[in-house]
Amino acid sequence: MIPLDKAVVARLESYGEKFEILVDPDLVADIRHGNDIDIEDAVAALFIFENSSKAEKASEDNLKKVFDSTDFETVARRIIQKGEIHLTAEQRKQMVEDKRRQIITFISRNAINPQNKLPHPPKRIEMAMEEVRISVDPFKHLDEQVKSVVKALRPILPIKFAEIKFAVKVPADYAPKAYGEISSSTTVERDEWQNDGSWVCVCTIPAGIQEEFYNMINRLTKGDGEVKILDQV
Repeated sequence: MIPLDKAVVARLESYGEKFEILVDPDLVADIRHGNDIDIEDAVAALFIFENSSKAEKASEDNLKKVFDSTDFETVARRIIQKGEIHLTAEQRKQMVEDKRRQIITFISRNAINPQNKLPHPPKRIEMAMEEVRISVDPFKHLDEQVKSVVKALRPILPIKFAEIKFAVKVPADYAPKAYGEISSSTTVERDEWQNDGSWVCVCTIPAGIQEEFYNMINRLTKGDGEVKILDQV
């Protein structure tokens, strides 16, 4: 459970009754997005309240009437999914800013300007979002918001989501270490160990992280790696 001073109120009103629980606002967002979160990790108390500020618990009769259950987890998850989350102004501001950063980072890493095939710098995306006055919902899933943000940005900022396919050859001296990092950082479509101990692969990355990818190969091979663009999806 979380400390009381970190919790906010999640409230659901139904059939003239009010139900409240004390929750972690960040974990509430994860639960709403379908992540497998233990309910006890997301709350500050294992009680359903009628009025949490007065520590007045909801009656079992009212719980049965509205939720057809008195089980804490069943009721709490329903309140989280269907109720209102009462954030402080500072909490909402921070969560909105965090989600805005996630959106900007996702677009800058996964999209390019189709006119020059280069990624948009995060600052350019941020300024465009401000220009079209995009409103960010701290509780909406990232994927859902990225779609709406990109749709709003396209009239002033050309955006295309794309991937790039590379052929990579890593010399034998660096291959064992490079194999693990490249495999975990890209989508390796096929690979092969050569007779001389070198490793070659065909891998795919989001188009927006080309520079990051080149830097990784240079770092892993001390500049001796070979990289060739095969295709841009």
